[in-house]
Amino acid sequence: MVVTPVVEAATGAEAAVATEDRSAGPRLDGFTYDRVEVAPGVHLQVATAGSGPPVLLLHGYPQTHLIWSRVAPELARTHTVVVPDLRGYGDSDKPAPDADGPDDAAYSKRVMAADLVSLMSALGHDRYAVVGHDRGGRVGHRLTLDSPEHVDRLAVLDIVPTLHAFEHVDRTLAHGYFHWFFLAAGGGIPETMLAGDPEAWVRLRVADHPTSGEPLDPALLDDYVRCFADRATIAASCADYRAAAGIDLVHDRADRDAGRRLTRPVLALWGAHGFVGTTYDVLATWAPFVADGVELTGRALACDHYVPEQAPEQTLAAVREFLT
Repeated sequence: MVVTPVVEAATGAEAAVATEDRSAGPRLDGFTYDRVEVAPGVHLQVATAGSGPPVLLLHGYPQTHLIWSRVAPELARTHTVVVPDLRGYGDSDKPAPDADGPDDAAYSKRVMAADLVSLMSALGHDRYAVVGHDRGGRVGHRLTLDSPEHVDRLAVLDIVPTLHAFEHVDRTLAHGYFHWFFLAAGGGIPETMLAGDPEAWVRLRVADHPTSGEPLDPALLDDYVRCFADRATIAASCADYRAAAGIDLVHDRADRDAGRRLTRPVLALWGAHGFVGTTYDVLATWAPFVADGVELTGRALACDHYVPEQAPEQTLAAVREFLT
């Protein structure tokens, strides 16, 4: 079992870091849990362990840092591993979405990426690798564009760039990624509907991806439900998707117009049986977003969308090889 309810004390933490007693839910085995203020009044929960070169692991929707439960403890044997809940998710703070506009700037990937620069700085890390799954991959993409001086290399799991996806919408994408458009709807519609049965939504979303790979841990799924049932999480996650369909595209197009591309080595991993793997030529899709001469590698793994949970050994091996 790679998670345990034992609470460990933080040691040697900076003034901005406070130990959190979160003993009710599962935890990453051997990790210290803290809360770090990353912006005025905004704290992220973060789990840390290991020694060696630092690696930042980022989760996706509708999950939490626990997606890394089958990867992080092993990776911590060779690296310093930092595993936060993103702003708006898990047990991190959930600032209210912006009320003065449709773009939900408080959940732009630029703001979420800035959270992580602050987090890593508070933990004493100025330069690090970033590995992100799903929404976390999109935050990692923006972090690497905005703060390349802090990023050694970037791994993105089971995504193609947001800008490409929105600029190539067709019936296949509308069906496969219907939740992108539903969650980005305004007027409180998705928030109201999800609040009616958040458990069903989380379980049905995850059950959409049972086709291959290892089964998800039921205890972790229960904890994803616990976190998502918070109305603040529902509001924040909808704001995340509205930002992706709004202000994030403004930022992405500005980068493209200015010729800004990723200047750090990029690894793309994807599930061979998932939507991304069966719809896109993943490396060809990422290539225009990576600067000329910068390493871009990747491969499909024998799983569906939840790559770190369904193919943990393959994920660990690929990430370790990339970080070497």
